[in-house]
Amino acid sequence: VLRLERTVTCATGKNESPTTRGCFTISDRGESFYNDRLQSGAKYWVRFNGSYLFHSVALNKDGTVKDPVLGMRRSDGCVRMSMEDIKWFYDNIPQGTAVRVN
Repeated sequence: VLRLERTVTCATGKNESPTTRGCFTISDRGESFYNDRLQSGAKYWVRFNGSYLFHSVALNKDGTVKDPVLGMRRSDGCVRMSMEDIKWFYDNIPQGTAVRVN
């Protein structure tokens, strides 16, 4: 049984790099990352399907916000959230939790 815990405004993958959709299970997580190839990083990443992550808005290498826009297709496939929402997600949604990405 699915239960709605919180409604969150997100940014998903652009048309050329769409977010994978469906039902998945939360696996590993980490506090931050930076991808030199994409010239972008994020805080509080939570893996849901291979290289697809829930994470904060996009950050520059120095940790400043690179792209704060939510509610649109903006990412390279991951699901971006505000710092407040992703911190809540990171702290409250444990490994093994089923999630549905629409």
